Amino acid sequence: MMATILVADDDRAIRTVLNQALSRLGHQVRTTGTATGLWNWIADGEGDLVITDVIMPDENGLDLIPRIRKLRPELRVIVMSAQNTLLTAVRATERGAFEYLPKPFDLKELVETVRRALTAPRRAERLAAEAEPPEDDERLPLIGRSPAMQEIYRVLARLMGTDLTVMITGESGTGKELVARALHNYGKRRNGPFIAINMAAIPRELIESELFGHERGAFTGATQRYAGRFEQANGGTLFLDEIGDMPIEAQTRLLRVLQEGEYTTVGGRTPIKANIRIVAATHRDLMAAVDQGQFREDLYYRLNVVPIRVPPLRERTEDIPALVRHFISLAHKEGLPAKILETAALDRLRQYRWPGNVRELENLMRRLAALYSQEVIGIDVIEAEMADVAPQLAQAETRTAESLGEAVERHLREYFTAHRDGLPSSGLYDRVLHEIERPLILLSLAATRGNQIRAAAMLGLNRNTLRKKIRELDIEVVRGVK
Repeated sequence: MMATILVADDDRAIRTVLNQALSRLGHQVRTTGTATGLWNWIADGEGDLVITDVIMPDENGLDLIPRIRKLRPELRVIVMSAQNTLLTAVRATERGAFEYLPKPFDLKELVETVRRALTAPRRAERLAAEAEPPEDDERLPLIGRSPAMQEIYRVLARLMGTDLTVMITGESGTGKELVARALHNYGKRRNGPFIAINMAAIPRELIESELFGHERGAFTGATQRYAGRFEQANGGTLFLDEIGDMPIEAQTRLLRVLQEGEYTTVGGRTPIKANIRIVAATHRDLMAAVDQGQFREDLYYRLNVVPIRVPPLRERTEDIPALVRHFISLAHKEGLPAKILETAALDRLRQYRWPGNVRELENLMRRLAALYSQEVIGIDVIEAEMADVAPQLAQAETRTAESLGEAVERHLREYFTAHRDGLPSSGLYDRVLHEIERPLILLSLAATRGNQIRAAAMLGLNRNTLRKKIRELDIEVVRGVK
């Protein structure tokens, strides 16, 4: 389809590039450097498609979109901007733009977007929400203008008017919950609650009660009715963090809720409608967990309707200066001294691998603000901080990678080395077993909330044998929910 395309951008070079690229495709292109020039053409009925910048000398391009939609609702608008934050993407989508492209844009992508805008079926493209998000950039939940973050902004902008279930993946510390909050805060459920629950932090026997609530008398200790997270999130968003750590039996019930759209409390009989949006997150490879039988495949596909990958900080090092300024500003607002980092110090931060991702960077900035008296932080301070962190990380990585047997062997080697001249003459076997047995039983009882029948089954012991060991090891059993 050959068309007349109206281009508005105050940058002459961009106007020239777009004119040449689109003209080669057979389109008629008209360019202007002002919003006024663009609006005059539109008001005269000219153009089949608009490509506009946001910041122009006389008017913000985003402010033109509602007027265009009112006067010529069939005319599609592609927005370009160097102000490439989440807020810009959201504003463009909210006001009815067909597509948002951050600068610098890929010319092939822009040409493909033009093709889609001219050929896609015409339909009513309603605004995603009545109220607009806050203007204050400081309230934005995500920081960074790297290509990886730009893609996240674009996906979020497209999702804001939907209730689609979203799966957020990424390493620990990358900011998965911030992405989930952005989905909520800029979506159509923004006026409802945002409720988060970490699957890894809830004992497995309490997960169903935490999620779906329970009735009074449903189990020992249930002295009153409890509204679960599904009920608390009614009308809003429920964020299921570390979904990969959910026990398989709880996965089955969650799947049933997602399929049927309703649930019952523990001990309850009346179905409750689930009026919520589900956003899940994990740092694990869920497909590998599916292959290993640790995660239900059908639940995975129910949750993974729209996947969003949050990149590790090492893949978006160009965002580090902006993140540094943001975290230093936050620390200063909390009463810590203001700091500035030298260019060499920032360069050193870009070279670091950041195993703890954005969370590690934030902690470092708070530490710099709290512990160092100088206002300007140089590379010597950063090098010293990195030197302190490296051995800890190496030790942590070693301990994470080693098996239980390797950990026991390491401790025994240390013991034999330390007591080479004073090893006990007898009884070492029983002493080692005692050292392992006590914490194993204590942790098993804690995991089952003091339920000795379940603890015995988990350990593979007879219940009477477990009771005997509890007495011998002088373990105090704290009873909880059975």
